[in-house]
Amino acid sequence: MRIPAAGVSLEADLTDGERGLVVFAHGSGSSRRSPRNRQVSAALNTAGFGTLLFDLLTPEEELEDTRTARLRFDIPLLARRLSAVVDWAGTRPMGLFGASTGAAAALVTAAERPDEVAAVVSRGGRPDLAGEALAVVRAPTLLIVGGRDLEVLSLNERAAARMPAEKAIVVVPGAGHLFAEPGALEEVARLAENWFARHMRG
Repeated sequence: MRIPAAGVSLEADLTDGERGLVVFAHGSGSSRRSPRNRQVSAALNTAGFGTLLFDLLTPEEELEDTRTARLRFDIPLLARRLSAVVDWAGTRPMGLFGASTGAAAALVTAAERPDEVAAVVSRGGRPDLAGEALAVVRAPTLLIVGGRDLEVLSLNERAAARMPAEKAIVVVPGAGHLFAEPGALEEVARLAENWFARHMRG
């Protein structure tokens, strides 16, 4: 399907679920086809959550970003599009799942849509890139970081210190930035499911 969002049309994949909708914001250089996000999405679907995975960039922009790596760090652009998708979906309760730079976009959107976004989960995210929005986020936020991803862990700890909302940092032992190690993504999915189940209650 295609979603109109902030002046462009974005490709998306939607799966319904009775426990609310989780919208995914993929990370740097990725897309809605990210195998890691799709694995987490499938686990959430099994648990009864609906999921929406969409491309933050148009095909033309993806080609440009492949050459320049510029748009993937344009957090205001990504957040505008994610916010437009949240408005389009109009579903409550709603959660956001962000990876890498997508986590920053998710937190900016959560700050701008406090009545729509019930919870946020970040996987290997860059919440620090959300800037001043961190102090405005009200949605309970779970920051999942790999135990071997030390630089990102430090950035997450500093970002969490700026957030007045309920938040938690969970370190997955032995995992790197992409959570490619055996069992690492399964643990991410379990943590995300528990967080959304706790905070997305009709």
